[in-house]
Amino acid sequence: MILLDPVGKPPLIPKAAGFVARDAEEDVARYLLRPMLIADREIVLLAGFDAYARLIGLESAVGDTTGRCIIAPQCWNRLLGRRVATVLMAHNHPSGIAQPSDADMRCTREAVQFLRLIGIDLSDHLIFVESGHFSFRNAGLL
Repeated sequence: MILLDPVGKPPLIPKAAGFVARDAEEDVARYLLRPMLIADREIVLLAGFDAYARLIGLESAVGDTTGRCIIAPQCWNRLLGRRVATVLMAHNHPSGIAQPSDADMRCTREAVQFLRLIGIDLSDHLIFVESGHFSFRNAGLL
């Protein structure tokens, strides 16, 4: 006996956990963060929000030619000096791969620990690529 699959559409492959397609992005991602991220160099953005979810500060750090991006203490000082309640981290991957690297995972863990010590919540860390973005929160990594 030969078992044949029915002819028709192939089953849908579930999206990778944490990935949000570009056309499904929320307004903050689509209109505030995405336009600030250029495709040829990694940039880190730190957006600070008050207790009413209003944007009160935005800091950026541009990566070097090796692709590494270091958030200088001055960026944190300027942002946290505005008395933020939550921080949203975002950066782009010029490679087009939305999955977080080991360095991204480590940076996120360190930011969560640091911010928690001073009573501030890291609401999410987003990694932008052309087709959408990866959300640490949606992937259950925060």
